[in-house]
Amino acid sequence: MEKILIIDDEAFICENVQRILSSEGFQVLTANSGQQARDLVASEEIDLALLDLNLGTEDGIDVLKGLKEIDPELLVIIITGYGSVESAVESLKLGAFHYMKKPFKADALRLIVKLALKTQTLKREVRKLRHGDGSLPGPSPIIGRSDAFNEVVAQVREIARIPSTVLITGESGTGKELVARAIHDLSDRRDASFVAINCASIPASLLESELFGHEKGSFTGAAARKKGLFEEAHHGTIFLDEIGEMDMAVQAKLLRVLQEKTIRRVGAVKDIDIDVRVVAATNRDLLQRIAEKSFREDLFYRLNVFPIHIPPLRERTPDIAALAAYFLDNFSRAFGRQFRDVSPEAERLMAQYAWPGNVRELRNVIERICIMRSGPTLLAEHLPQEIRSGHYSDAAAGTPANAIAIPEGLGLEEAISSIEKTLIEKALQQTAGNVLQTAANLKIPRGTLRYKMEKYGL
Repeated sequence: MEKILIIDDEAFICENVQRILSSEGFQVLTANSGQQARDLVASEEIDLALLDLNLGTEDGIDVLKGLKEIDPELLVIIITGYGSVESAVESLKLGAFHYMKKPFKADALRLIVKLALKTQTLKREVRKLRHGDGSLPGPSPIIGRSDAFNEVVAQVREIARIPSTVLITGESGTGKELVARAIHDLSDRRDASFVAINCASIPASLLESELFGHEKGSFTGAAARKKGLFEEAHHGTIFLDEIGEMDMAVQAKLLRVLQEKTIRRVGAVKDIDIDVRVVAATNRDLLQRIAEKSFREDLFYRLNVFPIHIPPLRERTPDIAALAAYFLDNFSRAFGRQFRDVSPEAERLMAQYAWPGNVRELRNVIERICIMRSGPTLLAEHLPQEIRSGHYSDAAAGTPANAIAIPEGLGLEEAISSIEKTLIEKALQQTAGNVLQTAANLKIPRGTLRYKMEKYGL
């Protein structure tokens, strides 16, 4: 919830402005003197101030300078009477956002306040980008600093300008949908629809109709023609989450859509041309699903044109502090808290925790803290017991999170072969079977990788 400070020595002005802005859902504070305003700005995180230049014996310009010294990023809207327009212009030169002449209308006040707050939000996003805290901006920015995260960012920026199909892999909670949205937002399809569907949440009998639509009377309950999600996403992007759970019959129809660039509604006799960018995601090992005959190999290769693997949070520890700060700032504002930072001890404990729920779990932890606690600093004692108790991640304890167990009784050569085979298997899983990318990750020639895959029957 944005916090607005009204600075005016006339009580009825404060009351009226407070009533108008409170009805818009803003938290409104008032001050009737420059000193009281300075004290509030020093102790509270104010998003916007409305300052009357005529504060009795005080010079509003001096008050503005004082507020800017305390918080240089504070946005200030000047309220001025008829005779002090020159002073209002001077205040703009000193960094005021805008000025309003008395008397002003409620609608005009609402408009300029919302514009100022939007500007403040954009300024904060720019600051985060400059500090490496939000490498992919958007409605839900993707935050990170680690090398692994930067690699994902580079892949997203590269593929966004090309309409190829993308397959995103990673554990649950790593942010696969956010990456899909970033691809859409950075592409030339950004002005069209981004349509997302979780393939695991819809019964197989209904999924075909959801994706491709149906004609009236095509089945019991089909009382009218319905567009499918592919039609809704025309000229845009469709995100197929949990693609590994899709029924084999629907997989066959999806394969045809990818090949022919057409869809056919259930019960229809004619095809419909579509222009849709497909981004799919899964937390399952699709190669294993292929081996189990539960996923089509030809569909896998149609989807896996450009694979992006998102490592789990435990493998990108530098991202934890950046994500925690971002969530803390968001929830602190939403719940009217005063959190400003995270203590070093809390950061250390969070970095050592394994985060089995990944970014989603971290977000939930910060949200819960902001519900139960108030700032200004998130302390170690605010963290849940499982994080404070020292349940360290494998990486923090000095053991790789994907540590390889060597079977007992093996000789040196056999043990080396066993380790090599396991490493290649894991590397292939991370790239969803992309041989070229796996070879690059392992820093070996592609031919060498293919030879070793044949050697180990992979």
